[in-house]
Amino acid sequence: MVDDASKLSGVVAGATEAESLPPVADRDAFHAELDELRVREKAHTREGDAIAAARRRLPMVEVDANTELIGESGPTTLLAAFQGRRQLLAYYMMWYPGRPADEQCEGCTWNNTQTAEMSYLESRDITYAVLCQGPYDESRRYRDFMGWTMPWYSAQASLETLLVGRAIGSMHIVCYLRDGDRVFETYWTTGRGVEAMDINYRLIDLTVWGRQEPWEDSPAGWPRGWGVKEPADPRTRFDGGFRANGRPIAQWSRIAAGRSDDLTGNA
Repeated sequence: MVDDASKLSGVVAGATEAESLPPVADRDAFHAELDELRVREKAHTREGDAIAAARRRLPMVEVDANTELIGESGPTTLLAAFQGRRQLLAYYMMWYPGRPADEQCEGCTWNNTQTAEMSYLESRDITYAVLCQGPYDESRRYRDFMGWTMPWYSAQASLETLLVGRAIGSMHIVCYLRDGDRVFETYWTTGRGVEAMDINYRLIDLTVWGRQEPWEDSPAGWPRGWGVKEPADPRTRFDGGFRANGRPIAQWSRIAAGRSDDLTGNA
């Protein structure tokens, strides 16, 4: 039996017990190796700056500003989603229509749980919004269950226009620029590129055991329980790196708080 505390933390007792530890060194030896690593970290930071500079020099492509979205008040447009700001950073959330909350995208849940404070984006004239790839009413109930406050739209009817040439159904970040009443797409990314919005992985990567996922290059004996999709005992399943015990990890605290995860509107 998995207790509630384990569910809430996303950790099952014994599942990540380490078999090995790093070697022990004195302070001078530790700093000597850390100094060598710091050279690589600084080079990585500078390369990231150079890539960002190149990203700012990409051409842009015009998008129909009147492309339809569905929002809180019904039909609206991509232009309106800017909320008067010059830039729009849109997260295209994966959605499984008609499926319950616990079967919705764990990766998109992981990502959007980290977007509670928008003032810093807004200070740079950027609106962050979710353009869900499913129906509005159903997906908006999920937003409310999770306690998110970002602007929320359904882009379901316009995905062929907005994601032309890309995999509809996959998570994407797309950046837009507004020039008066005209809208331009300036950048997009998918897959691991979406980790740009992820502070949790950034912090986890600093720790000695890292993400604890099987694909990582870690020393022998390091814990690797996360990311294992089908362990022998389904009561302790992790369902990949973003789930614990059959649900996206962040849902457990909402359930414990008594929030309804019913997406049908019948609760």
